Amino acid sequence: MPDEEGVGVGAEMFANRLKKNLKKWRQWAKQNHISCYRVYDADLPEYAVAVDVYQGEQTWINVQEYEPPKSIDQHKADQRLAGVMAEIPGVFGVSRENVFLKIRRKQRKTDQYEKFSDQGRFHVVEEGGCKLRVNFEDYLDTGLFLDHRPIRLLIQQQAKDKRFLNLFAYTGSATVHAAMGGAKQTTTVDMSNTYLNWAKANMALNNQVDEDQHHYIQADCLEWLETEARQVYKKRYDLIFLDPPTFSNSKRMDDAFDIQENHVELINKALALLATGGVLYFSTNFRRFKFDHAAFSEFTVTDMSAATVPADFARNSRIHYCWSIKK
Repeated sequence: MPDEEGVGVGAEMFANRLKKNLKKWRQWAKQNHISCYRVYDADLPEYAVAVDVYQGEQTWINVQEYEPPKSIDQHKADQRLAGVMAEIPGVFGVSRENVFLKIRRKQRKTDQYEKFSDQGRFHVVEEGGCKLRVNFEDYLDTGLFLDHRPIRLLIQQQAKDKRFLNLFAYTGSATVHAAMGGAKQTTTVDMSNTYLNWAKANMALNNQVDEDQHHYIQADCLEWLETEARQVYKKRYDLIFLDPPTFSNSKRMDDAFDIQENHVELINKALALLATGGVLYFSTNFRRFKFDHAAFSEFTVTDMSAATVPADFARNSRIHYCWSIKK
């Protein structure tokens, strides 16, 4: 019984922290015209979850539990998680059906493409004047990486009359931002047909359907880049977004791709397609990543990590790293 009482008190502490955070971040989001944002990120160590708000025609709450260390008693961890899920609907004033839970394990190579369900229920949210589809049930991620919000908004600001290339494009949200920012042309590359179709649906939501202006390529980005970089008459881009996975398997490479080992080679291939005066944004979420500045000494390289991690992710400042590389 004392154990259950302790869990109850802990859940109440969690709810109180969540209410306090929500008050702060809701006001911040309103002031900044942001509809999807993080309100809690393992603030209380024993409640190691991230809680994100998505607002569209309804409000949805996406909860991600960080995998507890082996030293934590699994029964206690399960009890705490049950407490979290019980408190959230009341704090946010939503029904239980609008609260979704994902368990984040240590990243495996297939995570991004792994399907958990086949509900096919999509909802529409808005970001920087762009409409974007999200899905809370079928995959580990929702289709929109909230920590990349500042990078997408930056791309939107800089895209006017530019040729934009989105590599490892996922659901193409950065492409939507570029198109809505007035890009002259966009090219979206991803190996998954599912995600490319999602990108096309995102673009269609924003009336960006001109096939002569917006191109989609289903390909292994590593192989595609290698082929494109070897062309005598290369197609050039003024703005490139390169956000590769930490690990990947590619038929073209003898060894599996590793972002730390292979980032210089990868970025150089992308830079071969960058027009003079253009800018490439390179991002990675590998926490132990070390950028090889010496390899790009002939370019203007700026570490934009701090500037591109949004305020609502400040507790998790290493959620991604980002550099701009200018020709």
